[in-house]
Amino acid sequence: MKKLVLLTVICSICCLGLAANLWASDKKLKAGFVYVGPVGDYGWSHAHDLGRKYAEKKFPWLETIIVESVAESDSARIIDRLIQQQNCDVVFTTSFGYMNDTLAAGKRYPDKLFMHCSGFKRSDNVGTYFGDLYQMYYLNGIMAGALTKSDKIGYVAAFPIPELIRHIDAFALGIKVSNPKAKLNVKWIYAWYGPDKAKEAAEALIAEGCDALAFTEDTPAVIEVGQSHSEKGKQIYTFSHYSAMQKYGVDSVVSGQYMNWGGMYAQILENIYNKTWTNEDVWWLTKEKAAILGGNDKEIINPKFVPALKEAMVDTKEFGSISAYDLVVKRYGQMQQGVDVFDPFTGPISDNEGNLKIKEGERASKQDLLGIMYYVDNVAGSIPK
Repeated sequence: MKKLVLLTVICSICCLGLAANLWASDKKLKAGFVYVGPVGDYGWSHAHDLGRKYAEKKFPWLETIIVESVAESDSARIIDRLIQQQNCDVVFTTSFGYMNDTLAAGKRYPDKLFMHCSGFKRSDNVGTYFGDLYQMYYLNGIMAGALTKSDKIGYVAAFPIPELIRHIDAFALGIKVSNPKAKLNVKWIYAWYGPDKAKEAAEALIAEGCDALAFTEDTPAVIEVGQSHSEKGKQIYTFSHYSAMQKYGVDSVVSGQYMNWGGMYAQILENIYNKTWTNEDVWWLTKEKAAILGGNDKEIINPKFVPALKEAMVDTKEFGSISAYDLVVKRYGQMQQGVDVFDPFTGPISDNEGNLKIKEGERASKQDLLGIMYYVDNVAGSIPK
């Protein structure tokens, strides 16, 4: 009789455990994503959407919904819709300008979670995350400095916020390594998705003598301008941004950078699902396999430009005289090991007004980089107010 009772108890426990497992496997998490541009922009929003799709495919318990082309002034309304009408458990807002509306939504909906990309304001239920590309911009800068014939290099930029200043400065620091004579010239277009404005700015920079162009704008417009000139016999070197854009400029794109958001989204969502989420800032770089060098997913440098980069010699303290190509490869390998091995923002670094910003041997902190608002000394002009 005792054995029968014991067996019954064991079976009951097993059944309860099975029921619990079945409940866990049936539990769903719904995540909303707010994009500043169309997912077809082939830039920022496109890259985020690839990350979302990766996470959704990875987790059977995950359901996602997107709202694209949301003006930063309209983000509060869209967040409300995702919570009130779509019943999202977590909302990812993917533009710097969404920051304050995301923080306010956290107060309105204390039982929901929010993740803001590229911002710095957090609360109990609002976290921040970012995958930064400044290391890749530095490597592209080395290549641009080595290849330019005019010593004039251009940059088409969206908005004067710390993220873009960080990328501009990193690009300029790379240029300075391979070509101390070269200057970086910046044109602001005040649009994340502005192909016409980007093309106009690129043409203006070329007219001013720039023969290498980088950009932060969410279309291949700058690359298409570079390709057009290159096809006509005027070589313009370009560097793609946020997606594998080399196919738009096979004769122009030297390299570039793109972001893999998939791993980061998967980790954040899994932490939320497992109730281990915290509002700490998630900051992924090359070491975390978020930032990737290249204009496509096949090679880090367009083979068309490898011979010229191997011929261009650079004098360095660490490696002596080394080709620009080998320097890029070595620095990329160091970045994959972490910022403690090598980081572009290591002093001495001065701004273009002669002020020492980072002392020799010191490395800029993450907080310094998140708030950086000065041009380094080989960038022309001043940051718009």
